[in-house]
Amino acid sequence: MGDSSQPSDWPLLSLLSLASAGKGAPASPLAIGRRGLAPPPGSERGGGKMAVVAPLLALLWGLPGLCRWLAQPYYPLSALLAAAFLLVRKVPPLCRGLPSQREDGNPCDFDWREVEILMFLSAIVMMKNRRSITVEQHIGNIFMFSKVANAILFFRLDIRMGLLYLTLCIVFLMTCKPPLYMGPEYIKYFSDKTIDEELERDKRVTWIVEFFANWSSECQSFAPIFADLSLKYNCSGLQFGKVDVGRYTDVSTRYKVSTSPLTKQLPTLILFQGGTEIMRRPQIDKKGRAVSWTFSEENVIREFNLNELYQKAKKQSKPREEGPEEPPAVPAAAPQETKKDK
Repeated sequence: MGDSSQPSDWPLLSLLSLASAGKGAPASPLAIGRRGLAPPPGSERGGGKMAVVAPLLALLWGLPGLCRWLAQPYYPLSALLAAAFLLVRKVPPLCRGLPSQREDGNPCDFDWREVEILMFLSAIVMMKNRRSITVEQHIGNIFMFSKVANAILFFRLDIRMGLLYLTLCIVFLMTCKPPLYMGPEYIKYFSDKTIDEELERDKRVTWIVEFFANWSSECQSFAPIFADLSLKYNCSGLQFGKVDVGRYTDVSTRYKVSTSPLTKQLPTLILFQGGTEIMRRPQIDKKGRAVSWTFSEENVIREFNLNELYQKAKKQSKPREEGPEEPPAVPAAAPQETKKDK
């Protein structure tokens, strides 16, 4: 009856059992729990304070990044378009004249079909976000599928409202581009004329080159990850590069990287050693389709053996940095006296 102990007592019980065991008197947590040890006074109150303080600290920590997002028009406008139907349906001045299929005829609330569409949207976003790595990918998926659901809901409500919303989305896509990564990096950017020259210049240098396009959301999400890898692993024998295949289409043809709007090959990472391609991710199967691959920092380090490549590159770069050893100076021979001097 009195044998059970509160879950919050277990860390204290474990410490007491270890302390007693160190003194030569072994005791188990269950045995200590039977003695009815009470938690220290004020511990529950302190735990409640931490439950409030921790989210506030997390919010303060992420506040600079949130302010940078809000300062760029792409994210506030995307959020406004993603929540457009919610605002139109729920805000009283806007929802008064809207048609409704509810039995009570309330135009300022969702009907059963709208709730069904929103629930389906939530399920799709949760499934897509399982493979998301960065916060930008999560937010991008929410924005994209919310706009699709908004278009369906507006067309169902009134075809004129659907056309108006679709026009606003097209204008937004054409005029407002997602912000590019502008953080620190050790990456060399190639053009269609410099990529081959740079890869062939020094056969001892290993290159990891990203083939990207600015319009690809996957490339934009991978940009900070690739920049962080370049900061950690860049050296004279292992270098990182990027080439915009959306701009230089002949490079995409030469290195067989598809740039179609529905492609799964952006971004593409290729490892070059001695100017020759060794491996790439994602891989291409026999039918020419890209094999699904997650562009996370852990996957890149593991698949490309970056730790091993970095150590080898550092060992090879040491003799080049030190330079060729100079031969030891031969001391000048002392002048010998000739018979005439004597």
